[in-house]
Amino acid sequence: MRSILLLAILAMLAPLALAAPPPTDQRPTDQTLHGVTIADPFQWLEGDNSDPANMGILTEEVATWTDGQNAYTRDILDNLPGREQLESRLRELMEVGSVGAPTMRMNRYFYSKRLGSDAQSKVYMRVGHDGKPKLLLDPEKIDPSGLTTISWYTPNHDGSLLAFGMYRSGDENSTLYILNVNTGDWLADEIPGKVWLSGWMPDSKGFFYSRLEDLDDPYSSIQKYHRLGTHHSQDKVVQSQRNVADIYEGLGYTEDQLAKLATPWGPGFSPSRDGRWAQISYWTGTDSNDLWIADLDHWFRTGELKKTPIMIGKRGRSSGTFLGDTYYLQTAVDSPNGRYLAIDPFNPAEENWTTIIPERPDAVLGGVSHARGILAASYMINASDTIELFTLDGTALGNLELPGIGSAGLSTARDRTEAFLTFTSYNEPRSIYRIDLANNSRTLWERPEIPVDPSLIDVKQVTYNSKDGTPVTMFIVHRTGLVLDGTNPTILYGYGGFNISMTPSFSSTMFPWYEAGGVYAIANLRGGGEYGDSWHKAGMLDQKQNVFDDFIAAAEYLIDEGYTAPEHLGIAGGSNGGLLTGAAVTQRPDLFAAAISAVPLLDMLRYQDFLMARYWVPEYGSAEDPEQFEYIRAYSPYHNVVQGTQYPAVLVTAGENDTRVHPMHARKFAAALQAATTADPQDAPILLWVDRDAGHGAGKPLELRIRDVADQRVFMMWQTGMLETP
Repeated sequence: MRSILLLAILAMLAPLALAAPPPTDQRPTDQTLHGVTIADPFQWLEGDNSDPANMGILTEEVATWTDGQNAYTRDILDNLPGREQLESRLRELMEVGSVGAPTMRMNRYFYSKRLGSDAQSKVYMRVGHDGKPKLLLDPEKIDPSGLTTISWYTPNHDGSLLAFGMYRSGDENSTLYILNVNTGDWLADEIPGKVWLSGWMPDSKGFFYSRLEDLDDPYSSIQKYHRLGTHHSQDKVVQSQRNVADIYEGLGYTEDQLAKLATPWGPGFSPSRDGRWAQISYWTGTDSNDLWIADLDHWFRTGELKKTPIMIGKRGRSSGTFLGDTYYLQTAVDSPNGRYLAIDPFNPAEENWTTIIPERPDAVLGGVSHARGILAASYMINASDTIELFTLDGTALGNLELPGIGSAGLSTARDRTEAFLTFTSYNEPRSIYRIDLANNSRTLWERPEIPVDPSLIDVKQVTYNSKDGTPVTMFIVHRTGLVLDGTNPTILYGYGGFNISMTPSFSSTMFPWYEAGGVYAIANLRGGGEYGDSWHKAGMLDQKQNVFDDFIAAAEYLIDEGYTAPEHLGIAGGSNGGLLTGAAVTQRPDLFAAAISAVPLLDMLRYQDFLMARYWVPEYGSAEDPEQFEYIRAYSPYHNVVQGTQYPAVLVTAGENDTRVHPMHARKFAAALQAATTADPQDAPILLWVDRDAGHGAGKPLELRIRDVADQRVFMMWQTGMLETP
């Protein structure tokens, strides 16, 4: 009924008249790399680059140009037929709210929740799992504008104190605060600088944390210990990213080797729950990290961080946790699907390690949670989650029964078998279940009531072959009974990077799309983590083209199998996924009617010079390297825009306060496409939206999220033929 009403409304509305995009100056600028001269006529849209350490400062000229582009985009998107009705429907769906799984401390249960029209999530506590909710933190009372976000929170061991971080307007530069849970008072302790808490000490007199020494330097991470009641300037330093030589002391590294470690992902520090031990890591890339353990008793007594190497110089991710005097380690080193080990920190030589959970050839070990006497291992099989239970010595206890095929996560505590299961799928809203791992019992703890019927959609998983013959899986979702006649408006979504997996998740905002006859497809591309460490490696560095080939092959599959046709097919992705859609548009402009490239990387020859992007050089490579330059130039979307090409309609978005991906990527790409395309802007415009009150996406208040979703949906509905426009 809703789909019939929606289409009737759209058909009755007036035809749409569009203007051309505002003009953009092309200023000849050449960049020479490894003997190759590269034209960059829109480099001025990067902003002020006079300080090499802080590139891309917004200038008045660029701000004025952006205002013109934003006005053009708003004039189009706000006046599309059916926009108002669609936004009203999305508001109904997005005001339902959401809830997170509780963190358990003694008899206190801490959780986040957003109700109705709340701009941001709030933090609540219950005494007892079924106790009355008590509101602890309300960001709208702190900042009525709705732009302040509670980014994280961590209670101490007895739940009497709550450390939390807040930032504003999406910049993700969290400041740490402390709440006395019993009184509701905030302590005087306040630590700025993009802070994350590493762990409370058991006496609750202090905690370890990480921050940036300089907010303008994203490579200045430092780990410190803070004692309550003191000023953070007095905090004791554990280790600093600026002192890489100290971290690798005693390993015989040369200056050249240390220089190569100076700007990767950097150091991490995690104390054990009992405060006896610490895990120290140094990320050498997006697929590898070095690992040590240290005796914290010795550090507190002497100030010396005496580290014992565990994994050094090996390719693969590793991370562990302490349970008493046993160090449990999950690693992909020599086991791309993951294994779980037990190590005696007093006798940590590799020949003494004990395998608790061996690698499985058919499943990827995602993580292991500790409960009282139980290990809960989360596995990914064909891009969906299962959970298997073990004793602490690795004896199998069977699978934890899940509500269905989907994505699952566990919140556990080591003093109980009680746990909270988060579960979602394309046809099940995000639900929190209270479970007992000892007897596999499960009861629903909380689930928002969604004004849609999830049973009215069909979900299937298919396998198709990529360009090189590699099998790739893809989820396809649409309304039950939909006739697949090759004309269905379709959105293909992908990511393909950083070992991040695209697993099933519920999105109420997709239901207007399904109701109107749309198809939604999500491809499990190489570069992700769906099929283990080797799947990630097959889509990074000089293998990055595999990701784009997988995505293009997914589009061809949807066309060949009668789901859609190029004139009805749109693609979407964000961040690394924005790079994906940008590459797909420039490599196969004939294959798509529309593309959304959200907060994207697009100028891959210069990306490493802006914000924190050198962290991603291990994933992409850098044009500063002559060999890497060749394969990066071959796919860099901005540099592969070809004059005189008929490009599909493209919506490029960015956040002015983004501290990850600089908005210069979106500006330059949009300008280049507008100048190059032969398509009529009234039919297939190139649109740019730079949000002045947002960053990479996290922390947006409800109103801005409703606007963004409406922008993207109505754009896709228009361009794939779902709207009746001339």
